[in-house]
Amino acid sequence: MNALQFILQGDAISKSVAILLLLMSVASWVVILSKAWTLRRANTDVARSTAAFWQSATVDSGLQQATAFDRSALVSPLISASQTINNRREGSASTLAQAGDKAQQLTRVLRDALHSIINQLNFGQVLLATVGSTAPFVGLLGTVWGIYHALTSISGAGQMTIAQVSGPVGEALVMTAAGLVVAIPAVLAYNVFGRIIGRIEADLEGFASDLRELMLHH
Repeated sequence: MNALQFILQGDAISKSVAILLLLMSVASWVVILSKAWTLRRANTDVARSTAAFWQSATVDSGLQQATAFDRSALVSPLISASQTINNRREGSASTLAQAGDKAQQLTRVLRDALHSIINQLNFGQVLLATVGSTAPFVGLLGTVWGIYHALTSISGAGQMTIAQVSGPVGEALVMTAAGLVVAIPAVLAYNVFGRIIGRIEADLEGFASDLRELMLHH
């Protein structure tokens, strides 16, 4: 009996563990592949869109130039948010959010826009962290449960030998290996993506700071 037959012939808990590991693996690989493509594009777009903005003659033309390169909408929301404050007339505040001087309003709207962008970049990171930290324990649960049932069935058959025990126990240990196979790519991807997101975040924070100074003196 191989490992696949061991799982198929197992009880509801063994099958549930195997299905859970499969779902975790599929979900993590979907996130890994989609984020790898998204972050690669975002890393290029942020550099190109910010460069296009600073090479423009006006803020309006800079927004148009930046938007042309900003396929993931990471830079243009910052420019649009700052324009909203820059175009607002003094003394026209109708809410507390519009109160305060121009510097305070720019800081608020740029911070809010930056938080929204960072949340967009971090999408899927929680899933990768969860899979990476829990998959080994899910696999271990399947192993312990499989060994328990294997030993129970063998003991009911009478005298046990090493050959009788080693086969079922070895097949049950596959669940632990499966948990590691699911967890390792998720952990590696989480760490790599975290570093890339950190670099993009630093670039966006620098751009937001420069943009704030520009709008204050515009």
